[in-house]
Amino acid sequence: MVTSSLVVVICLALLFDYTNGFHDAANSIATIVSTKVLTPFQAVLWAAAFNFIVFFFIKEHKVANTVSKIVVEHFVTIPVLLAGLIAAISWNLITWWFGIPSSSSHTLIGGFAGAGITNALYLGSSAASAVNMGYILKIIAYIVLAPFMGLVFAYIVTIIVLHLSKNSRPATAEKWFKRLQLLSSAALSFAHGGNDAQKVMGIIYVALIAGKVVPSGAHMPDWVPLACYSAIALGTLSGGWKIVKTMGSRITKITPLEGVSAETAGAITLFFTEHFGIPVSTTHTITGSIIGVGLTKRLSAVRWGLTINIIWAWIITIPISGLIAAGVFALMRVMG
Repeated sequence: MVTSSLVVVICLALLFDYTNGFHDAANSIATIVSTKVLTPFQAVLWAAAFNFIVFFFIKEHKVANTVSKIVVEHFVTIPVLLAGLIAAISWNLITWWFGIPSSSSHTLIGGFAGAGITNALYLGSSAASAVNMGYILKIIAYIVLAPFMGLVFAYIVTIIVLHLSKNSRPATAEKWFKRLQLLSSAALSFAHGGNDAQKVMGIIYVALIAGKVVPSGAHMPDWVPLACYSAIALGTLSGGWKIVKTMGSRITKITPLEGVSAETAGAITLFFTEHFGIPVSTTHTITGSIIGVGLTKRLSAVRWGLTINIIWAWIITIPISGLIAAGVFALMRVMG
């Protein structure tokens, strides 16, 4: 039976998906805007279109399946999901307001896990029994691995592209790289939609199970992917200009050639992790790719002070989101 609390959870999940879109719009459009290939408005239209087009291509939602299993099903309730979503949305808005490119994926995972653990403690179980540690450890590992993969791929792609174009006239090469950046940006937006929207699908799916609308293990209703891809695309249309500035120019100066390399590397990393059902951060991935591009010039081309601040935001996202969710869940218990 569909209850009002279940409807609230679904609406909050889609709201989070929307905030994910405008929070992470910078991942897809920062380089293409900073290189002036597209205007900001054209860029968000381009990115949003490819965020949504994923719906017609991906039918096996491996990332959604992973997210749905982070908290042990016995401890997943509607209040747990509500607390996790409230925490995730709150942290997304805080980091967006201050222009910090933190991970929407990890704040959702941290909020979900934090609320689930708190529920287990209330029920007299241990914190470890509330979560599937195999999935958690894999996610934590890819906090480091995803940006490192983006960095390495970007470095390799940039070196290859520089070698192939070394005899080209600079004006001709730049014209072609601006055209190619349309394709690399589209690929990154496609990969972003396919990776990030699935995380919300996983939350809605477990909400439907907790609300006894669908049985455990049943096929995900078709309206769930459609709603999630639509929400993230609408969020991308709203942009995220403060984070665009950080990602597009403050880490390192980006040219069209380097934009192609960074976006291609980011897309390759996201396609790889999506194939194996690993819910990585697109923010971490593209940041690593941009750093990799900068390293092809020299170490000092990367603004390491800013980069270290961004890394600190990555480190604290999951625990802070978990603590916020725990507080919200506890407050909900007190209020009845």
